[in-house]
Amino acid sequence: MNDGGPSGGAGAADREWSLAELAAAYAYPERANERRETWLRANMVSTLDGAAQHDGRSQPISCASDMRIFGTLRALADVVLVGAETVRREGYRPARARAEFAAARESAGQGEAAAIAIVSASLELDYSLPLFTSPLVPTLVLTGAAAAPDRVAAAEKAGARVVVAGDGMGVDPARAVQALAGLGHTRLLAEGGPRLLGQLVAAGVLDELCLTISPMLTAGDAQRISGGPSIPVPRRFELVSLLEEDGFLFSRYRRS
Repeated sequence: MNDGGPSGGAGAADREWSLAELAAAYAYPERANERRETWLRANMVSTLDGAAQHDGRSQPISCASDMRIFGTLRALADVVLVGAETVRREGYRPARARAEFAAARESAGQGEAAAIAIVSASLELDYSLPLFTSPLVPTLVLTGAAAAPDRVAAAEKAGARVVVAGDGMGVDPARAVQALAGLGHTRLLAEGGPRLLGQLVAAGVLDELCLTISPMLTAGDAQRISGGPSIPVPRRFELVSLLEEDGFLFSRYRRS
C-alpha cells in the first residue's frame, strides 16, 4: 500500500500496512480523544463514475484493503451510525471485539466493541437480525418523539436502547450527535447510506470523510455517496491523507 501522506503525493514503498499503522493513520483528533468533544467521520466508497453501490450493495465495488480500513475505523469508534435502509440492504451485523485493538480501546476508556446506532423514523426493523439477538453491546435506535409507541416498545423488547433525537417522526442530525455524546459516545463513525450522509452534510455536523475511490465503472443509476436536497453553498473539505493499493485510493478529508 502506497502512502500518499498529507500532501497527496505518491509514496515509494509498496507494502501492506499493519493494523497498528492503519490505527495511527486514522486516529481520531485530540479533541475527541482527550477533550472528549464529538468528532463525526463518515466512511464511504464510490466508483470512478460516482456510484456508491452496485445492485444495491457496496461490497461489489470494495476490496480487501477497503474492508481492513472499514474494520479499523470501527475499532477506533465509540459508536457506528447507520441508516435503517442500509441495515436492511447490507445485512448489517454488530461490531465485533478485535484482539488487536483491545488494549488501545481499554486505554481510551472504550468498551470491547463499538455500539451500532440505527437511524429510523418508522422503526420498521427486523429484530431477528444479529444486531438485536447477539450484539456485544446493546444496539441503539435513534428515532423521533412522534414514533409509534408500539414500535418503540417492540424495539425495547428486542433489547435495543431507543434514543429520541427529533421532535417529529424524523431524526435531527445535530440532536443525534448531542444525544450520542450524552451517552459518552464522542468518537462517531457514520457508514451510510447516502440518504443519512446527505442529512449529516446538510446539517453541517460532518467533520471528516473517509472516501475509498474504487477503480471501477458501473454506469446505471446507482446512488451517489450522499443524497437528498442540495445545500445552498458547497462545503469545502481539505485532503489530509491519501493511500493507494491496486488502483484503489483511500482518501481522508476534514472540514476546512
